[in-house]
This record gives sequence, structure tokens and C-alpha cells, in this order.
Amino acid sequence: MSNTRIDALGKGCYNMLKMMKGASMKKSFGTKALVFTTPTWIIGTYDKNGKPNGVTVAWGGIVCSKPPCIGISLRKATYSYGNIMDKKAFTVNVPSEKYVKVADYFGIVSGSREDKFAKTKLTPVKSELVDAPYIGEFPLILECKVIKTVEIGLHIRFIGEILDVKCDDDVLGKDGLPDIEKIKPIVYDPEVCTYHGIGKYLGDAFSIGKQIS
Repeated sequence: MSNTRIDALGKGCYNMLKMMKGASMKKSFGTKALVFTTPTWIIGTYDKNGKPNGVTVAWGGIVCSKPPCIGISLRKATYSYGNIMDKKAFTVNVPSEKYVKVADYFGIVSGSREDKFAKTKLTPVKSELVDAPYIGEFPLILECKVIKTVEIGLHIRFIGEILDVKCDDDVLGKDGLPDIEKIKPIVYDPEVCTYHGIGKYLGDAFSIGKQIS
């Protein structure tokens, strides 16, 4: 091999190492439903007899700003799936950290066999906007009507237009808006199945990035 060829290979390796400097090696986990973070929400519904029910979901998030919409995913086998298909409505109830045991309970027991509200002594409040209950003790509530249903695979994605957001007065910040550090929502690690609280304040969005020039 010529000296010129060796020099070219050496420069190529040097440039590759330079590009990788500061980057750690990545381990591949293959195809997984794994991302941080996922929420811990209780979805409120009524069954065909008007019985209130709730189910815990982690597959969910905002999907549109105008109109404001949220998406949640449920399996067809769940009791709440049938409720939403029937009523075309649901509420998103955001529990604070002190309700972490309740949030887990709502996800491991079926409403077809047990009255979850009676068991937890939580208060189902009838929404005035949609045919679904919300949980009176939880600090943040979204009332939603179903505008689209998408069958993806194991899960069905319900897109709900947010008709109203309700928040307890004692978790509002100085600006009059919901304060995440007062609400103390629960986040979920889907890989090891653990619940966590939020971290510390890091900075203002659409602002701190301007420091990079």
C-alpha cells in the first residue's frame, strides 16, 4: 500500500475520531416502546349504565395546538375502551405525587369487576361539557370530546379535543397559570415500570437557547 493511501486512511480515522469526541457509545435496544418521559394520567369515563370509571395511561400527549387536542392510547380489551367508544368523551385527570398509589391501583384493576371510586373514596364529578366524570381531588383536569380514532396495532389512539382545562386555585403560580412544581405530576418509566416526580427548574423555553451563538 502506498504512503499516500496510508496517509489518507490515517486522516480518515483521525477525522472520524474527532467527530466522535465527546459522544459516548450507544447500546441498541431494538424495537421498543421506550422513551422518557411518559405521563401518569387517569382517564375518566362513564359506562353504558352511567357508572364512573377511571384507568391509568402512560401512552398520551398533546397532539395539536389549534384546536387544542390530546391523544391517549388504550387496548380494545380494556373496559374504558368500550366506554369511550360509546360516549365519545373522556377526561384526563393529572394526579399529584401523593396519589401515586391510587394512580397505580387505577391501572391494575378493571372497572368491569370493581368500583374504583368507591374503593379509593375519590369523588367522581360529572362534567358539564362532556359525558364523562373527572376526579375532584386531582389538581389538573382536561375535558375532552373524541374527534378521531386511529387503530395502530395493539392500541387504539383516541384524539380528544380539549374543551376545557380546570385547575385548583392552590396550585396556580404568581402568573395565575398552573404551576408544575405545585401540581407535582407523576412521570412513568415504561421500561422498568417505576413512578417518579419531576426534577428541578432548568430555564425558560424560547429563551435560554438564545445564549448559544
